[in-house]
Amino acid sequence: MYYNKVEICGVNTSTLKVLTDDEKKALLIRVKEGDASARQELIYGNLRLVLSIVQRFTGRKENLDDLFQVGCIGLCKAVDNFNVELDVKFSTYAVPMIIGEIRRYLRDNNSIRISRSVRDLAYKALQAREELTKEKSEEPTIEAIATRLGEKKEVVVRALEAIVEPISLYEPVFTEGGDSIYVLDQISDSSSSDEIWLENIVLREAMKRLSAREQKIIYMRYYMNKTQMEIASEIGISQAQVSRLEKAALKQMKTQM
Repeated sequence: MYYNKVEICGVNTSTLKVLTDDEKKALLIRVKEGDASARQELIYGNLRLVLSIVQRFTGRKENLDDLFQVGCIGLCKAVDNFNVELDVKFSTYAVPMIIGEIRRYLRDNNSIRISRSVRDLAYKALQAREELTKEKSEEPTIEAIATRLGEKKEVVVRALEAIVEPISLYEPVFTEGGDSIYVLDQISDSSSSDEIWLENIVLREAMKRLSAREQKIIYMRYYMNKTQMEIASEIGISQAQVSRLEKAALKQMKTQM
């Protein structure tokens, strides 16, 4: 599948049905009662969700038909394990399940090989996490997972870390109503100390005392990492003039700071 096509795994994506939250809830209740037709309808009605997740992995040059099928396995697991009594949207529960299934597939096909024993322990830990989550209706701690497996906490942590695939800082971890929370949003910056914060204030005050042209040169030179030749070409003066203005501006800022 490529962007100019609408068919994946023999499914015309333009005709996929989109279920409302009420329809999903009604179907999920029927699924729990053993209604096979409701299960099939629910799965088919969420194929667009799988497709949207698969498209996040297009840059990996993987076969998207394969990823779509693997994503559907994650969707089936989400349908079969979803607890209708919890006040959680089905998509909120299904998205991590689908992504997890795709990542497991990618890890298994990764060129970086991990020992079989470590991989097996990691998958047992993931299975134990799913079981504990289902039993307790909450995310289990790593200690609880290790206890379930009869392993040391440190051993389980190392096994799970071994199969973790690097992800982009701009990969969405949650999407609701069109607004996404990215990995980057979950990372704190311990480098922003009070001292650096104060230095930035002093620097901004010193910049304000420069002329408009000097401010532009300093900004382009040290914030945009442009060369003097690039700056000269952009603002229409010679490289020698840029050099003189930059030196004068830095000298003035140093005096002010």
